[in-house]
Amino acid sequence: MLFTNIQKGNYQDSINLMLLSAELNNMPGVKQAQVMMATDANKDIFAGAGLSTDELMAAGANDMAIVVESDDESVMEVVLERVESFLNDLSSKKSQTTQQNVSHWQEALEALPEANLALISIPGQYAAREIEHALNQGLHVFSFSDNVALEDEVRLKNKAHEAGLLLMGPDCGTGIISGIPLAFTNVVRPGNIGIVGASGTGIQEVTTIIDRLGGGVVNEIGTGGRDLNEEVGARTMIDAILALEAHPTTDVICVISKPPAKTIRDNVVEILQSITKPVVAIFLGEKPMEHAGNVAFAYTLEEAARMSVDLANGETLKVNYNEALDNHVEKALDGKTVKGLYSGGTLANEAAMLIADALDLGDIQNEQGYILNANGFEVMDLGDDFYTQGKPHPMIDPSVRINKLKEVLQDETTGIVLFDVVLGYGSHPDMVNALIPQITEALDHAKANNRELHLIATVVGTDSDPQSYSQAIQDLKAAGVLVETTNARAVRLALELMGIDYKLPDRSFVDYQGEKVSLPTPSEQVMDLITTQPRVINIGLEGFSESIQEFGGKVVQYDWRPRAGGNVKLIKVLDALDAHAEAIDEANEEIVQRMREAQPNLVDVKYAKEVIPELSHGKKIILHAGPPIKFENMTGPMQGSCIGAMLFEGWATDQADALRQLESGEVEFMPCHHVNAVGPMGGITTQNFPVFVVQNALDDTEGYCIMNEGIGNVLRFGANNEEVITRLEWMRDVLGPVLGQALRAIDGGLNTSIMIARAIGMGDEFHQRNIAASLVFLKEVAPIITQLDIDEKDKQDTLQFLADTDQFFLNIAMATGKVVVDYARKVQKGTVVTTMARNGENFGIRIAALGDQWFTAPVNTPNGLFFTGYSEEDANADIGDSAITETIGLGGSAMIAAPGVTRFIGAGGFEDAVRISNEQAKIVVGQNPNWSIPTWDFRGANLGIDIRKVIETGIEPIINTGIAHKKAGVGQVGAGTVTAPVAAFEKALIAYAEHLGIDVDAL
Repeated sequence: MLFTNIQKGNYQDSINLMLLSAELNNMPGVKQAQVMMATDANKDIFAGAGLSTDELMAAGANDMAIVVESDDESVMEVVLERVESFLNDLSSKKSQTTQQNVSHWQEALEALPEANLALISIPGQYAAREIEHALNQGLHVFSFSDNVALEDEVRLKNKAHEAGLLLMGPDCGTGIISGIPLAFTNVVRPGNIGIVGASGTGIQEVTTIIDRLGGGVVNEIGTGGRDLNEEVGARTMIDAILALEAHPTTDVICVISKPPAKTIRDNVVEILQSITKPVVAIFLGEKPMEHAGNVAFAYTLEEAARMSVDLANGETLKVNYNEALDNHVEKALDGKTVKGLYSGGTLANEAAMLIADALDLGDIQNEQGYILNANGFEVMDLGDDFYTQGKPHPMIDPSVRINKLKEVLQDETTGIVLFDVVLGYGSHPDMVNALIPQITEALDHAKANNRELHLIATVVGTDSDPQSYSQAIQDLKAAGVLVETTNARAVRLALELMGIDYKLPDRSFVDYQGEKVSLPTPSEQVMDLITTQPRVINIGLEGFSESIQEFGGKVVQYDWRPRAGGNVKLIKVLDALDAHAEAIDEANEEIVQRMREAQPNLVDVKYAKEVIPELSHGKKIILHAGPPIKFENMTGPMQGSCIGAMLFEGWATDQADALRQLESGEVEFMPCHHVNAVGPMGGITTQNFPVFVVQNALDDTEGYCIMNEGIGNVLRFGANNEEVITRLEWMRDVLGPVLGQALRAIDGGLNTSIMIARAIGMGDEFHQRNIAASLVFLKEVAPIITQLDIDEKDKQDTLQFLADTDQFFLNIAMATGKVVVDYARKVQKGTVVTTMARNGENFGIRIAALGDQWFTAPVNTPNGLFFTGYSEEDANADIGDSAITETIGLGGSAMIAAPGVTRFIGAGGFEDAVRISNEQAKIVVGQNPNWSIPTWDFRGANLGIDIRKVIETGIEPIINTGIAHKKAGVGQVGAGTVTAPVAAFEKALIAYAEHLGIDVDAL
């Protein structure tokens, strides 16, 4: 059976989730498990493993998906406990650092304005865009990310070059810049050797050998594996060589390349022959027979390191570097083969090259994870995508190698197993001891079966690495492993066990016969990069920040997540809108400024027909909450409210008569929002309902909302019995007229913005909690009511009702919100949301630029706490115009203002309230200083939801709400939160782009 858990909006590093998956797969009762972000690519991986489920397919790219196969449903509970513990450990480690974390480019640049390098380690399909963005910001780029299209690499490297910047990568695994280790890298002492190469384990091998020989490296500039491709043209390598030529403390340059295109290789050599510094070059796959001019050509990585150190020390190169091995072979194996299980691709290539050359096995293949697969001799790059899809890299996780070791030993011809252990930042904290149990088991099994088996290892590392180099070698030897200090020596030992004494050829220098070229001067930006400690924006894997901080570099962690949830079409739309960003931002600021400067005053209470012309003609018209909806599509509470309104207005004799008229089409329906009004829950409003009248003192904008009925059996939740109708009649005949008369007695009315400002400091957020504001309102009107020339009982009843109704101000806040957004909506431009409303069927939004046009998506059902006897099965889909409060930055967005309400609505405690308000701040244009929140360091309430930010971040506006029973008349059964469906914002974004003339279909 498959069990699925989707954690919405919980974005985590892919490597962390791979490690977590490996742990889960070792748990009792788990057949297989996978934890990944629910991207389209990862869904394919789930499906390939037989772990695809409907819940998974419905999840988004920013959702963390956990799928477990087990025969026991209770196992899932244990799995989820382990997941929570694992993620809490990550959070704990994160909280113990001084590192600054941000979630957007702009925040990163503000946090580190002097940044000069972006380290990018995100999924490859998104990397090109972030690389380009970094280059546009004037940053050099180190792209650990791979799977970038070749045409993008060509374009971006040319762009970087023209801007005087370096693009290291894509697929740049390791680097050292001005002594600061980057990504998967070792701690190497500083020195006078500069390295340029296709960065990965090949460079790690060379730099660690240099360190152990007493040399040092200040700059190791990675190029990525395709830089010497014909199309790329060695763009990064050439710029890096020129920089190291100009670098004052670099005396020797070492160039490391995977097999290059011949014309590009010759061009690079021409440049190397034209510089003034001695050079060591290794083009893997080439077997040089001589050195030429200024360039010493190496065959193995060990040779490249030894030659570089000799030149750096001013010594003459040896004719060969055939050093004696540490291990001696007593007797050659007969009829046996060698299997190489490598975590490092370059080391695997070197091993395959040497074995193929020594045994005359032909060219190496590089197919389906095999670098060599001939006559039973196999060398595998276990870091290849063929093995790592959906799994951690073997430098991090031992499981792939453990499984492969078991597999190759089933071949009775296997007599020698070669493998590497790569130390350094990013690698497993103790890979040796993670592998030793399987190594011991393999050697013991071979001994028990009189089978001759040798395991030969090389350790890539230094004594300064986070892991202990010396201890790693000691532990391997104690387990029975033969250890050599370099990969080339390990392969030579394997060949000696095969009866072959493999020697590297003698070489001497000959004159260079080609032409030399004049060299351009490297840019100031590149020289700044390699002469000062880097200032890094680390985009992706958080672990890469550790080494930068530890060695004195400056770093800001950008907690990246896929733009637009990884939706390619929406990413392209956002990219197209970026070209208009300045104008859009100016428009949005104008809209938000109008929201800030609005002067809403509560001036009256009148009958709806007096202020809403559409209700003044005696027709049977019912206003409802949310976007347009038909009666047959309304949920129970809204239909029940319609029936109650029919009875209240005297349009029907009883409930059956009301229902008949409603179903037969005798009643016209209209959204409140279409007539300057808003309504809570069902939002039902008809001609004789008393409504608050809020006016904007700056112009003629008005907003209307019915009055709050209190709690219990109320119309807004669908109740329509005699008690409800009697209360509505009292509100029509007494409450409304009394409050209207009182408000008209106040010159200019009551400034509701000021009332909100006062109450927000007293713990209200104006959706679920309005008690402070309701008392502020009572304080203002009570003295006036007591002086009115009206019946004393009406005075008393009115004051008592206000005192008893904690949520009374909610409806005033709603009318205030309507005035604020409608004043702003008079400027039709920009991407700010000016309406959010729900009708039980759809959630609808409107944006400033597109006026009255609705964009809808199926509404969600609230989550929260339920009253005794009720559960989520009883909950009605979300309804109401009360999300107008969130539209102007109150309600859920201002959760932090009302810590007393967070537990009531199921949102956790104070820390959760802080988190929610902080998160909502990421999708708005700015803050409203008129409504400062004491519990938020007096920050202004969030203001101006930007549809671009909602789509880009995947953060949905959160709304505090009451939960109605799905049956009419039962009433409120709980309280909680609900999120606005992002699909409505997606529709709005596309429509806005088309409004600007962007051909969305052509993107």
